[in-house]
Amino acid sequence: MARLDFYHLWRWPLERALPRLLTRAHQSGARVVVLAASMDRVRALNSLLWTFDANSWLPHGCRDDGYPEHQPIWLSDQEERPNGATLAVLTEGMTVADPAQWDRVLDLFDGHDETAVAAARERWKTARDAGHTLYYWQQTERGGWEEKASANVVT
Repeated sequence: MARLDFYHLWRWPLERALPRLLTRAHQSGARVVVLAASMDRVRALNSLLWTFDANSWLPHGCRDDGYPEHQPIWLSDQEERPNGATLAVLTEGMTVADPAQWDRVLDLFDGHDETAVAAARERWKTARDAGHTLYYWQQTERGGWEEKASANVVT
């Protein structure tokens, strides 16, 4: 079974939280695919990752850039792994066909959008019922993450 981590964006919007999560993933050596709802959104996130911090740089790309094998972080509007990713980061309600095919899946959702929260609850229930290991993280006042719940965790 897979590990799915649900990230409840409460204090910061996706545009502020995503670069920090991707920085941590990159520092750990993970290869990542970030799924967004459209190519326009992929392009916006691609631009964001070039400009989010003048003192940082995350190696990333999308179909517009080419060379996915050289990009540890790949942005896409469809489930793919042209960079050999083992970590999927889902935004805007995106899903993967089979979470068990990934080492880890991060599901980021907007805590201020009731529709997004309800959809994330449904994804949690579906994943729990499928027997996946689940963790629910909520943003703290300072933008960090606090584990608030887990399910199907074997200790």
